[in-house]
Parts: sequence; C-alpha cells; structure tokens
Amino acid sequence: MSDLKAKEYKQFEEIKHIRGDGSEYWSARELAVALDYTKWENFLKVIGRAMIACENSGHSVVGDFPEVRKIVEAGATSKPKKDYELSRYACYLIVQNGDPRKEVVALGQTYFAIQTYRQEVADHFNKLDEDRRRLVVRGDIKQWNQLLAEAANDAGVITNEEFAIFQNAGYMGLYGGLDVEAIHARKELEVGQKILDYMGSTELIANLFRISQAEEKLRKDKVQGAESATSVHYNVGKEVRTAIKKIGGTMPEDLPKPEKSIQQIEKEQMERLKVKAKKGKIMLDE
Repeated sequence: MSDLKAKEYKQFEEIKHIRGDGSEYWSARELAVALDYTKWENFLKVIGRAMIACENSGHSVVGDFPEVRKIVEAGATSKPKKDYELSRYACYLIVQNGDPRKEVVALGQTYFAIQTYRQEVADHFNKLDEDRRRLVVRGDIKQWNQLLAEAANDAGVITNEEFAIFQNAGYMGLYGGLDVEAIHARKELEVGQKILDYMGSTELIANLFRISQAEEKLRKDKVQGAESATSVHYNVGKEVRTAIKKIGGTMPEDLPKPEKSIQQIEKEQMERLKVKAKKGKIMLDE
C-alpha cells in the first residue's frame, strides 16, 4: 500500500464515530472534507444521488442517512447546522456517486467495502423492478468502466484513437461484430445519447460482465501493448457472447430497447424522493 493510500485510509478511519450502542457512523460534513469537497452545496448533490441509489437497492434512506442538527458557533451567535450521520453503506454510495477524477474518491470506494456493497445489492436485486435494476447495474458499470480505462491505459492504450478502437473491440466481441456506431444506429438513438443509457437490465448485466472480466484479465495477465489489450477486450466480449448462446439466452443486439433512458428514470426517482420529503418521510436537500 502506498503512503498516500495509507494516509487516506487512516483519515477515513479517524473520522468514524461510535455510538453508545456500538454502531458506527460518519458525519457527512466531515466526509465532505475528507473527500476534498470545499463546497457543502456540491456535496449535497452527491448525497442526493446516493439516496436514490440507496432506495433502489432496497435499503432505508432514513436508516442509512439520518439527519441531525448540530449547534455551531457563528461569531457572537450560535445556530443549528444540518448534517447526516451516515452508515458505512451510505458512505460507499456517496463515494460511488462522487467525482471519479478525485483520487481520494477512488480510495474511499475501496475503504467502504465494495465487496460488501455488491453482496447487499445482490440480496435485494431480484426484488427490484426493471427500472431500479437498470439504475443499480448502470451505476456499477460507471465504476467498472473507470477501472477498465485505467487498466487499458496501464497496458499501453494511450491515445484517444487507441482507446476508441479498444472500446469498440469489446462491443464487437459481445455484439457479433457490431461496433458502438452500429449499436447506436440499431437502437435508433440520437446524437449524444449513450447506448448504455438505453439498455435493459439483462443487456446491462452482459456488458458489466464483459467490462469487469476484461479489466481483471488485463491486470492479472499483465497485458502490454495497445494491440494486445484490444485483442483481450474483443475475446472477452466474444466469450461472454458464447456463454449467452450456450444457455439459450437472447443475443444482446436482439434485446428490446427500453422506452425510458437512465436519465429519465433518475429524474422520476428524484421527483418521488422530493414528494416523500415534503410528506416528512425523508429529508432531502436540493
């Protein structure tokens, strides 16, 4: 472990609080500082997205994000300051929805136990409706795509052109030769719309498996060279396609396109949370 990682892991541990009953929590205000968010308003947006993910995974927003008020001194007066006592699970959802460009956010994802998170999601996954399943898997894909990009870069995929070829190779393996542009056209999407945002949960899961397995193979085999990395991505996609065929599944390009995009579902979820907030069931900041 690098000195930087050790320092940041220790920082997360040092801001952990223990209640009288032995349960643990993290102050959202303190976590914002640890994650290098200088503006509380910006961090509240991340908390809002994490609340949506929490509800979609079958957990209680109230239980994982309880709001508290703390009295702080402000000059000659004192006033209550809003905060949240976050569970470990809530913290993980926050770092999952944080700025991936921040190294400390990536470290936080590891600290807050991604394996535990995935197991908890798996326990609830079958109980979710299709829209919520899509949101859960799409969130995982965002994180794994980041890891895959880093693994590809370490392997030697450097330029934008090389990365575009690398990305297309994975899709071509999984989609029987169709590249990103062809899949985009097949789904009849407009310019700027992302194909991953117009996939159902079954198609998303197939792509998640492709992405995660490609990332693991690149790192485990210590692949070097853009051409070799691209070949690995294509072959992993092809193997996933073969597995789908063997079990009699529908090929990803033949799966139906959902009527709503991921962005539309997220907007609906946020509106629903706002309605609950107005009814006093949860506390949600803009």
